[in-house]
Amino acid sequence: MSIGAVVALLLLIVNPFLNPGPLFFRQERMGQDCKPFKVLKFRTMTKAAAPTRSAKDPLEVNRITKLGKILRKTRTDELPQALNVLMGEMSVIGPRPDTFDHACEFAAEIPRYSERHSVRPGISGLAQVTLGYAVGIDATRAKTLRDLNYIRNAGFGMELRIIAMTFRTIFGRHGM
Repeated sequence: MSIGAVVALLLLIVNPFLNPGPLFFRQERMGQDCKPFKVLKFRTMTKAAAPTRSAKDPLEVNRITKLGKILRKTRTDELPQALNVLMGEMSVIGPRPDTFDHACEFAAEIPRYSERHSVRPGISGLAQVTLGYAVGIDATRAKTLRDLNYIRNAGFGMELRIIAMTFRTIFGRHGM
């Protein structure tokens, strides 16, 4: 049995007590060539009455559940994205995909933002492990520059560096 399956089984057991509602969450993200795809994650937030957060608004941390805080801190909420990788929608390393609506806003406001979609998005990426969670236009500009740097310099050494930094983030619990 894989680590992901064991984690999913444990979460299936504790989810009703610490995170009432569905175990999984699907959200439309912008993928390679600016095409939409549905990313799969373990759910970490309570359901919103209606999605109202714009690309410039901060994350609604008040909606993160007790279990969700643990999943985000350990990055365990990302494990189901392995299925997105197997389906060819994502890569292990690459620019993190933004929600589709936010990505459309960023593409209209940030020069070269769309260039980050010339490759498959990744579960982890250079911008994510060096800059953290990007909130707003200025942070997304910085993220875009880091992602373009990754694309320009992609190779085995860069991939290993990002993987090492990802493990440091996970095991150091530097998550959101």
